[in-house]
Amino acid sequence: MARMRAKITVAGVGFVGATVALRIAEKSLGNVVLHDIAPGMPQGKALDIMESACLEGFDSQVTGTNDPADYRDSDIVVITSGVARKPGMSRDDLLKTNASVVGEVAANVRKYAPKAIVIVVSNPLDAMTGLVAEKTGFPKKRVMGMGGVLDSARFRCFLAMELGILHQDVQAMVLGGHGDDMVPLVRYSTVSGIAVEELISKERLDAIVERTRNGGAEIVGLLKTGSAYYAPSSAVTQMVQSIVCDEKRILPCAAWCTGQYGIRDVFVGVPCKLGREGVEQIIELELAPDDLKKLQASARHVRESMEKLAG
Repeated sequence: MARMRAKITVAGVGFVGATVALRIAEKSLGNVVLHDIAPGMPQGKALDIMESACLEGFDSQVTGTNDPADYRDSDIVVITSGVARKPGMSRDDLLKTNASVVGEVAANVRKYAPKAIVIVVSNPLDAMTGLVAEKTGFPKKRVMGMGGVLDSARFRCFLAMELGILHQDVQAMVLGGHGDDMVPLVRYSTVSGIAVEELISKERLDAIVERTRNGGAEIVGLLKTGSAYYAPSSAVTQMVQSIVCDEKRILPCAAWCTGQYGIRDVFVGVPCKLGREGVEQIIELELAPDDLKKLQASARHVRESMEKLAG
């Protein structure tokens, strides 16, 4: 990064944005700017986080602003702006509503932070990632969506709960769009190197895959007045850490495909190497034919959403 301490701007200070800022600050990954159009809201949440610094032992600086000019010189911008889902809504139902909000944020990023890497969280995530890439005009490796890390975390969680084991011992990955047609990869899911198919029946695995696909909706249905934010904020923070610290983690993210998996010119969830330059490589796995078809179908769905925005 350009400075010893990264500058990370979080656009939108709802539950997701504020929790992202908190997690980044607590890990001392950089100084955080919280931006929102609501007067006093980002300033108040930033001050609240800063008042915990001496208790949690972090030295990141967190500030709030209503001025998009404060994006200036950001190394990373995390976009969480927009409306959250309500019970009965799909992520696609937010397409038009959130496009105008996210598009305005993207214009600010282009104007004030032209060298930033952008992580998109707003739903429908893959389409919004495409919109941000279009509005900023940034190299595609500097624009990505968060969905795959979150979906994979949910898949890992449900597998660990099924087996009654430590969550960290489970490795699993979910590809495709951040929606109902996501593709949990059972074939590549392991527990300390042991294939989950050796430990869990096909019937139970099928149920866990289905629960993963509906993981966000399950939480929305329980909360009734909002959507998930603890796990999404952790997913974003893992991505930020891999970029800021140049860790080269292999994480599933919505990335611009240029022929990988037979997919071209669309953002969709694929395994990515994340480092200082952003998406530094897309990893091509040998997928089972059925999983490959599902991934390509998911990419077509994202393309259809982008075409709706263009229309």
